[in-house]
Amino acid sequence: MPAAKKAAPAAKKEEAILYDFYGTECVHCKEMDPLRERLEKEEGVKFTRLEVWHNSQNQKMLEQLDNGKDNPKCGAIPFFFNTKTKKAICGTANYEVFKKWALGK
Repeated sequence: MPAAKKAAPAAKKEEAILYDFYGTECVHCKEMDPLRERLEKEEGVKFTRLEVWHNSQNQKMLEQLDNGKDNPKCGAIPFFFNTKTKKAICGTANYEVFKKWALGK
């Protein structure tokens, strides 16, 4: 009798990459730090933080994502981008808006 075939592993859900583009001296970016830290602690999400004022490579990546295609063009920081939903937050936001964005809701 032939051996039973194993079922193919279920496809892994696409993990979102949550980008946080910021400037070292940016006051508005610093305002979002406690909300980002709270979200990481409470929801277990992780952010990829990229400084753009002193790193031209990170600035280029920001410009590629902030292209006005999926979201209105921002042209500022902080700029948050969710790779799964293709949604962005331009500037500051309250915790509930930030949480919904990060969780893809």
